Amino acid sequence: MKPKTIKIIYWTTTGLLTLFILPGIFFLTQPFAIEGTKHIGMPYWFHLELGIAKFIGGFILILPMIPKRIKEWAYVAFGIDVLSATIGHLAVDGFIIGSFEPLIFFALLIVSYIFYHKLKQTAA
Repeated sequence: MKPKTIKIIYWTTTGLLTLFILPGIFFLTQPFAIEGTKHIGMPYWFHLELGIAKFIGGFILILPMIPKRIKEWAYVAFGIDVLSATIGHLAVDGFIIGSFEPLIFFALLIVSYIFYHKLKQTAA
């Protein structure tokens, strides 16, 4: 695969991820956001903590000067978050389409992660 194609795929998927993540900080106190985490049994403090952590993690993914190891931990954290959200929704709502929506984010996360490493390999 050409380096330019790798770069395009990486930045497209990573950009989409951060478009979902970064604006979330502005909705932390909105009733629909609070109800979303309350619905699956999470306390308000966890809602705030997760929202702030996602905001920081979004910047870690998008900023190119962040060291590789820190980026990898951000990918791991987002993976755990998304899989936990899926499990939480399945436990509360059962097997409905909405329970699997976080897996779309997970697919983007995997593609971004794979192409992050391909990008680093082509740069080396």
